[in-house]
Amino acid sequence: MTFSQGSRSSLTYGVQSDFTTPASSNFTNIPIKTHSLDLTKERLEGADIQEDRMPRVDRHGNRSNVGSIEVDLRKGDYDDLIECAMLNPFGSNNEVTIGTTPQFLTIEDAANDVAQFRLFTGMTPNTMEMSIAPNQMVQTTFGMIGRNMEQNQTSSAGTVTAASDNKPFDSYNGAIYEGGIGSGDLIESVNSINFTLTNSFAPTPVIGADVSPHLEYGRSVITGEIMTYYDNNILIDKFIDEVESSIQVSVDDPSKTNAYTLLFPRIKYNGASVPVADPQSRMITLPFVALFDTVEQTQFKITRTV
Repeated sequence: MTFSQGSRSSLTYGVQSDFTTPASSNFTNIPIKTHSLDLTKERLEGADIQEDRMPRVDRHGNRSNVGSIEVDLRKGDYDDLIECAMLNPFGSNNEVTIGTTPQFLTIEDAANDVAQFRLFTGMTPNTMEMSIAPNQMVQTTFGMIGRNMEQNQTSSAGTVTAASDNKPFDSYNGAIYEGGIGSGDLIESVNSINFTLTNSFAPTPVIGADVSPHLEYGRSVITGEIMTYYDNNILIDKFIDEVESSIQVSVDDPSKTNAYTLLFPRIKYNGASVPVADPQSRMITLPFVALFDTVEQTQFKITRTV
């Protein structure tokens, strides 16, 4: 008997034309670290009171897909996921900003050693989280939500396009600027930065179907946190005086030719904690929120190198 191994698994995706129509061809491989995609169902319990105390009714309700895809960010391989998270495609200028048009994917989870395939449809990132820090790749997690799943014994992916040979981004081939777009101060004391984009996607159940016809969504909410060594009062004063600022982060791979630049053109710090945690260096922890900027016409922009 053969048991499925994680090392023999693969994840592929195709772009859907709309929420309800699965992609049927042109799938692409996604390099992943982990994923936890699953079908979930609401549970309906009978409420009848019986003298023997034992329930008689338990049924399944509305379906949806949930889970996360964790990757090491690199050029090209995750642009479709990024576009879905931003609700906007990359433009001809290789920039993508926050938009208002949802996009959806069909994702196939293949257990190749036992020839089992789970096909997830209507998938899109409800959240996108990035973590940039020393001694790690640029960790990116897409928190997914979707419409339905099928269990199959044959693949639906057809001919699969291989992932690129691009190397993962790290924190050593980039830079972080604070306080001005292009003319801000290069900060050399930042230990880490992480942020989460939340779209608040949710199913819209209707009578007569156990799958939703649409996904509703809310505002684009971006919160994050910078951790920097405590060497001056500049960032603490910005929190105390409620002074708005900006953050620009570039990340790249060892080739130094594939950079992605992440721009938060208008942010506000909502804390500046400076604890004494141990005998080592003291750190400032600065949570921030990203707001709409009238010049850039967005709260967040990603620019990719051609």
